[in-house]
Amino acid sequence: MAAADDLDRATDSKWDWVAEQTRTYLASGGTEGHESDGVYTLVLATTGRRTGEPRRTCLIYGTSGDDFVVVASKGGADEDPEWFKNLQSDPSVGVQAGTRRFTARARVASPAEREPLWAQMVSIFPLYAEYAQKTDRVIPIVLLTPQD
Repeated sequence: MAAADDLDRATDSKWDWVAEQTRTYLASGGTEGHESDGVYTLVLATTGRRTGEPRRTCLIYGTSGDDFVVVASKGGADEDPEWFKNLQSDPSVGVQAGTRRFTARARVASPAEREPLWAQMVSIFPLYAEYAQKTDRVIPIVLLTPQD
């Protein structure tokens, strides 16, 4: 069960540039790396489904009410990202969005929720539309609901 405290001890993404962004983000307390050209990112900590160890990555986000919205795009790959597979096994996650740090519950958007959320996320990051054209899978949209 990942929680906000896991953000500091989690293993970084295997993608070097993501790992570097994550470390900078957390080392600054969320003041660096949160916003770039109007696009906002958060740090997500999940529990590894095989290892039980916390894992972390940076993701672009939007909001819907009190929820934070992220896209499991993996650049349009045919398989879901590891962080998404992890939260499917254990939906308790740690999140840092800017200077705010909290534990959240993750869930996949329903088909009815997905359509407007997809449009919102594509308006935030237009490359998502290209990613969707590269794969046959329906790219999941995840809602992160703060628990504390």
